[in-house]
This record gives sequence, C-alpha cells and structure tokens, in this order.
Amino acid sequence: MIRITRPSCPNRNALNQGNYKDPINKNALETANYHKCMYCESYISNIYYGDIEHIKPKSKYPDLEFDWENLGFVCAKCNNAKSNKYEDETPYINPYIEDPSTHIFVLGALLLHKHGSERGQLTISDIQLNRASLVERRNEQIRRIQNTIDSCFRTQNETLKNNALEALREEYAEDKEYSLTIYHLFINQNLI
Repeated sequence: MIRITRPSCPNRNALNQGNYKDPINKNALETANYHKCMYCESYISNIYYGDIEHIKPKSKYPDLEFDWENLGFVCAKCNNAKSNKYEDETPYINPYIEDPSTHIFVLGALLLHKHGSERGQLTISDIQLNRASLVERRNEQIRRIQNTIDSCFRTQNETLKNNALEALREEYAEDKEYSLTIYHLFINQNLI
C-alpha cells in the first residue's frame, strides 16, 4: 500500500445525480492509482474491470455514498474482504489522505503493522493484505528482482553494474505492481 494523490473529481455532476460508478470518475481514480488496487497494489485492469469502493461503507454511511473523498479504486478481492467492515475509532488506512508507511512496513513478501498500530493491524487483517495469492505474487516479484540484482553484482565492470542497478530502481516506482515490497527489498539490500 502506497500513498496516492487523489485527483479532483472530473465529473461532479455524475455524483450529484447519484452515480458514483461514472466511467469518467472511475478512470480518474484508476489513473491516480496507476491501475493498481489502492490496498494491495495488484494491477487490476489486465484481469478485471476494477471496483469503485466506498472507504466508509455506504451501508453504514449513506450520506457519503456520493462523496468523492469517500471513493477509491480497488480489486474485487480487497473490496469483498473489506465488505462493510469499518470502525470510526480505528479506521482503515486511507492511502488518499495519509502515508500508509506510518502504520505498515514490509518484511519480505508480508505486510506487517508497526508497533502498536491498531489501524495498520486491522487494515492488513480485515482486508486480507497477506492472503496467500498476494504473498505468492509478491514473492515472485522479489525472486525476479533478486535474481537480477545478483546478476548485476556478478559483473566486474562498475559502470555496467551501476547502470543495471539504476534501471532496476525503476521497479519500485509508484506505477509498478507491489512497488512498496520492491522498495523494501532495495532498502534491505542497502541499495537505496
């Protein structure tokens, strides 16, 4: 989960008319998320249409159903896992308004909550951010990047090694799938 900059609502008229699934608005959120789920960072558009999610569930907060600030772009698995769970006392991490790294860190392919962060703990457990399929996909990314890092360090030419590592650093850019996991891989390898 990474920090996301929410765009301005491009079609507020649709929300005013009771349509939170408007394609123009959905596209704006999808683009802001780099076509990734706001929670798990999986690319969505290649395999699914993606959902417009109510951060605060519309069943509990009907007055926020058409509030732009309450909408996000998610995958079906995170959306279904979250369902209508939400507590005002310990709200889930909202990457549109806060930096998730305040509450969450990465250890290998697992997301863990920082010491004492109930919000991090609930976000990870309730939305199932360590479900088996996600951990496996993150591990695949880690193995692929680790193999490439290893290849970089096998070369004796410093220029080639540095050029290859610089190109690899693009793998944790915000638009890459599981960018937070790969970023932490680079930190743990002392490459950042």
